[in-house]
This record gives sequence, structure tokens and C-alpha cells, in this order.
Amino acid sequence: MRLLEEKIISEGRVLSDQVLKVDSFLNHQIDPSLMNEIGKEFAARFVNEGITKIVTIESSGIAPAIMAGLYMNIPVVFARKRKSLTLTDDLLTASVHSFTKNETNEISIAKKYLDSNDRVLIIDDFLANGQAALGLVEIVQQSGAQVMGIGIVIEKSFQKGTEKLKELGLRVESLARIASLTNGEVQFINDKVEELV
Repeated sequence: MRLLEEKIISEGRVLSDQVLKVDSFLNHQIDPSLMNEIGKEFAARFVNEGITKIVTIESSGIAPAIMAGLYMNIPVVFARKRKSLTLTDDLLTASVHSFTKNETNEISIAKKYLDSNDRVLIIDDFLANGQAALGLVEIVQQSGAQVMGIGIVIEKSFQKGTEKLKELGLRVESLARIASLTNGEVQFINDKVEELV
């Protein structure tokens, strides 16, 4: 998705050969116009899959998932990382390790929001090692629902996440696929190389 790649070039910051910071438009501050286009793109890519629910994880997956849900006219359910007083019983849960934060969280969704009739699209902001997506897949499978695909805003293709998901037979659609973050540069899979300032 050219618009997203341009945004990564203009506002992203490479912090290391493993970490890309995009907090000015996705992970802290959100660019609503960009999220609108991202939602439209996900809706177009999965239009023929009969999706009934979108599942994501708090917090950075929520904005793109909401916009896709708007275009697809379906509910969005997000997995919580912390339990609250109102989310205590009848939960679907999985453990997820965050590479960026170097912590493991138990994520959960109330059983009443997913069932065996649902055809689910999972959406997340980043795909690196695949732990968040795999945790969401586990939760969807616990509910008896079917995972129809996984939509990723930014894929770090040099890590193993996509490979792990495809080995499970899952369809992965990434809007920006990064081949490398070496020397402060982002190289997209389409071989376009730009320096990030």
C-alpha cells in the first residue's frame, strides 16, 4: 500500500535493525485519514470471505480494525491484556509474548462475543515473530469460530511471523512488507529503499 509506505518513509524512525517506531501515526498518535484508507484496503482484500467479526488486540490494533469494521459493517472485538472488574468470567485466553516490550501477557476475550458461527478476520498493527497473531488465532479457535485471514498493517518480513502463520494454512495480507531495517534504512519487499531521517 503505497500511501502507508510513504508514511513510514516520512515519519517512521528506525531504532535498530529490529525495531521501527511509527508512534506518530499508528502506535501513539493516530492518523485518522490513513486509518480510513487502511480500513478500506482490508475490507477490499477480504470482501469475498464472508467475515462476520474482526478480532484484534489492544491497543494499536484497534484503530485499523475499527476502520475495517466500519467498511465491512461488522463488529470489532479486541482482546484485553489486563483483566478488569467487568471482565472476569467465561473468558477465552492465550499467552502472548511481546518482542518490543519484552513481556508476556495473558490476553482475553469474553466468550459471548465469539461463537462457532463466526468467520473471523484478525487485524494487527505489526507482524514480527507472530506471537500476538498466534495468540489471537488460539482464542478464535477456542471459540469454535473460523479464522478466514489475518490483516497486518506493517509486516517485518525478515522475522518469522508470516512463515509461522502460513505454515498453519492461514492467509496473511500485509499492507507494508519490510525486508530490512539495516543501517537506519527501511527496505520494502518491493525493493524500494529509502533513508529514514
